[in-house]
Amino acid sequence: MNFIMDGGPIFMVPLLALLIVIIILFAKGLKNNTEKTHKLINSLALFSFVFGVLGFVIGMLGALDDIAEIGGDIAPQVLAGGFKVGLLSPTFGMVIFLIGKLFTIILTSMKK
Repeated sequence: MNFIMDGGPIFMVPLLALLIVIIILFAKGLKNNTEKTHKLINSLALFSFVFGVLGFVIGMLGALDDIAEIGGDIAPQVLAGGFKVGLLSPTFGMVIFLIGKLFTIILTSMKK
């Protein structure tokens, strides 16, 4: 769970909350398999992906602004570390997207 704090709680905590909601909807869908549940899981999964990418873009804009302020003289190790941290939120968003899609596939295959 350390990656949540490393990736920035402003974006990672809502992504974690979205994952929990998707899991709850999947459990609900196992009992009451409706088209509304499928669409909601798909929408939340896609939102998670886009929200993670938004976190990366906002983080990189801030980082590039800081680099411009200090004159562009930055160590490659610092830059690589920044990219690593910046890529945590889109990666988590992609994982949530894939989990949501997997849940939708499972629910669709169980539908009569």
